[in-house]
Amino acid sequence: MSGCNGKMGQVITGICKEDADIEIVAGIDLYDGIKNDYPVFPNISVCDVAADVIIDFSNAKAVDDLLVYSVDKQIPVVLCTTGLSEEQLKKVDGASKKVAVLKSANMSLGINMLMELLKQAATILAPAGFDMEIVEKHHNQKLDAPSGTAITLAEGVIAGLPAKTEWVNYAPGIEHAANRIGSPAEATPRQVVIDSVREGMVPGIHTVTYESEDDILELKHTIKNRRTLAMGAVIAAEFLCGKQGVYSMDDLLK
Repeated sequence: MSGCNGKMGQVITGICKEDADIEIVAGIDLYDGIKNDYPVFPNISVCDVAADVIIDFSNAKAVDDLLVYSVDKQIPVVLCTTGLSEEQLKKVDGASKKVAVLKSANMSLGINMLMELLKQAATILAPAGFDMEIVEKHHNQKLDAPSGTAITLAEGVIAGLPAKTEWVNYAPGIEHAANRIGSPAEATPRQVVIDSVREGMVPGIHTVTYESEDDILELKHTIKNRRTLAMGAVIAAEFLCGKQGVYSMDDLLK
């Protein structure tokens, strides 16, 4: 478990304790202030414990070493860390040609169902003159903006709509924001606007709004707690064992 002492890592640890068929054999985390039932290493490169699969809920800085390790040891990896650079995404693609990788910006069944609904809605509502906007809200400790989930939602819509070609981010007061615009009004008709908000301890809320001159349709997903993400990661790890290639939550759901 990479990132074992983080909030998500500890939820996954609790889930695995309840399942007799799953055992976390080692953890990776720089923070050593939590006592676990398994050994914890400061870096995955020094981990000498055999495993069937890696679950990664760490941070972007740790992903490079993780990919090298997973390829070298031929251990499949469930990659849940967001905020990866373009260079790192290329490394993920390269690693997936040598070892099984399941990459998802969000492990929740509900959010992945939302993605499917958006694809259907976009093909019907956009030609009818509806414009769309995505608002994502997360806790104030989340550094990357927009969220990986919001980007995935936007890219899914763009893929099904020739009229939309890119996404832009409105993130007032957030330092780590990609493709920033000063206000939603600055977006062109060909752009999908993602509005990023960081406040309190919100685990994650994604709201997609379709608006015409006459009416508004909202599709909203709210994460009540982190367990839904953790459970999705554990199920993905079981799914990935013994496989080769690159996978997504779509493959798991099918």
